[in-house]
Amino acid sequence: MSNPLRAAAFALCALALLAGCRGSDGVTVLKVAHNGPAGHPFQAGFEEFSRILEERSGGAVTVQIFENEQLGTEEEATLMVKLGALAASAASAGGGISAFVPEAEIFNFPFIFRDLDHFYRVLDGPIGERVADRIEEELDVLVLGYWFAGRRNAWNAERPIVTPDDFEGLKIRVIPTPILVDTFNALGAQATPMSFGELYSALEQGVVLYDDLPPDLQEAVLDAGRASVHVEREAMASMTAEALAELEKLGIEFNEIDRPLFEDKVRQVYLDNAGRVGGMAAIEEVARQ
Repeated sequence: MSNPLRAAAFALCALALLAGCRGSDGVTVLKVAHNGPAGHPFQAGFEEFSRILEERSGGAVTVQIFENEQLGTEEEATLMVKLGALAASAASAGGGISAFVPEAEIFNFPFIFRDLDHFYRVLDGPIGERVADRIEEELDVLVLGYWFAGRRNAWNAERPIVTPDDFEGLKIRVIPTPILVDTFNALGAQATPMSFGELYSALEQGVVLYDDLPPDLQEAVLDAGRASVHVEREAMASMTAEALAELEKLGIEFNEIDRPLFEDKVRQVYLDNAGRVGGMAAIEEVARQ
């Protein structure tokens, strides 16, 4: 069973950029982080970001990528970007952004998106821009774009999920954000908030702020961020298709659901959390896109 599509904030899931470190050789190193493994689409997005930026700068700016939450959880990495200890992070609306910008949780409401086209229309349109503006205001960063972290699925080894009643009593791991916890609890599951990774090292001090870069390199950063969005989204689509095919070969069953049954079950989640994202008017605006 799939519930809502979710945005990866790379503020780009949002790519959020603030600062880099300049070495004795004059090269500026941008340290970036994400929570996926080396083969994850987030890695592909950051590698494209790195390729374009290093090419445009003639090697004056390089990018060092830390995958697998090496530097901390999504929320910790977001805070490090805010404090200038990390140049950029890929942070999901639930795991890395909503603790600082509750409005980003509008992307986490269950079944709020009809399909992937609707999802991208919202992210790449006025609503996504408005949320990005709030992220920039609250965290003092630049949002370079939105990556995609895939559809949220419910997995278990006990029984198929065909109706909301099938969730009864199941323990489901969720990102520790109010809307996702409320959603799975409303469906009858026992939502278990969990995050991964520990902060194990501090980054060096002495940052070079984005505004300190020459204008041509500032433009290169923006262009590299925009280009990475396309690459990451394509990589996610490819990885998802390959993963589904492989799982089906292994005998994993995927069940079609009667969506209105689930929508009715989680209606209270909207009423209880609308105030976090700007009220029901903001939610209805998403539905109209």
